[in-house]
Amino acid sequence: MNTLFPSSLWIILAVCALMCIIGFYKFVYFLSVGYGFAVTGAGIMILILFGKNLSIWTILMCLLFVIYGIRLGGFLLLREIKSASYRKTLSHATKTEKPMPFFVKAAIWICVSIMYVLQVSPVFYRAFNGDTVNLFAIAGVIIMAIAVIIESLADKQKSAAKKINPNRFCDTGLYKIVRCPNYFGEVLFWTGVLISGIGAVKGLQWIIAILGYILIVYVMLSGAKRLEVRQNKNYGKDVEYQAYVKKTPIIFPCIPLYHLEDVSWIVV
Repeated sequence: MNTLFPSSLWIILAVCALMCIIGFYKFVYFLSVGYGFAVTGAGIMILILFGKNLSIWTILMCLLFVIYGIRLGGFLLLREIKSASYRKTLSHATKTEKPMPFFVKAAIWICVSIMYVLQVSPVFYRAFNGDTVNLFAIAGVIIMAIAVIIESLADKQKSAAKKINPNRFCDTGLYKIVRCPNYFGEVLFWTGVLISGIGAVKGLQWIIAILGYILIVYVMLSGAKRLEVRQNKNYGKDVEYQAYVKKTPIIFPCIPLYHLEDVSWIVV
């Protein structure tokens, strides 16, 4: 039996690809709305494929995938629909001189679909290898749940701040601790997923799981760098903003990493 790339893993890949195909309509959706829906689809499919043999903790992991994905995809869609300023920002971020060729979009689609499978692989392999309960599974669920709460609260706090003053940066609530709490929550969520695989993921399967984790952390760092560049452009002359960025880490609490704009190995 192929334990590294079993047929059921290819089914998860097909589901992820189907769920993020929306990126062909607007390519930024490959890494936003389609991302959320792909994670949701993967969680549902793991339940369908292995549901009868899963422990309550792995079921909770899959349900957290569903909650996480629906929350993320739904929030991003609603933000684009309701916020004219965000639509303008998105338009500038995705503006190119020429339309993106179909084969480029297809390549992006395939790559992100694979990445999403790698990300959920610790939970998949836990189910595939014969689900067993251990402390790492419990810890993983707790960390994932906390991360979803952090992301939801960060998005809510920023939306509330922008309603009060749409032209000011957000430095309230979780934004007092880090400048990108939603990205921190994202990294924390997938850290919980990776931890949940300890004692269940076997041998070379760890290569798949760790690669997925490294990729999503890199994507979050890239997103934080892109946000920093945009905020420096918008608020760079604001004295309060300059004071804020000097004392508030960009993504990880208590780690004195304040700037990513000049980090050359992070591509935006």
